Amino acid sequence: MGGLKEDIAYDPPCHPRACAIQACLTKNSYQEEKCQSQINALYECCNAFYKARGEDATTPSCPKPNLLRLKMKQRGMEP
Repeated sequence: MGGLKEDIAYDPPCHPRACAIQACLTKNSYQEEKCQSQINALYECCNAFYKARGEDATTPSCPKPNLLRLKMKQRGMEP
């Protein structure tokens, strides 16, 4: 996984972090609780992506901005 700037600039944005989640889930028999750091990393990237590109920006790797903020809040992360 690259740094935040590299992952935002990736095409599509944040895709390496979404792939890291998929790889972790596959390795851990789809036990989501074992992949929390990868999920948090994706949300961090998505949040930075929307801050940089605006709420109307889209990438298949990220939830919509309002859903992202809700998920981050549920995880105790600062959106």
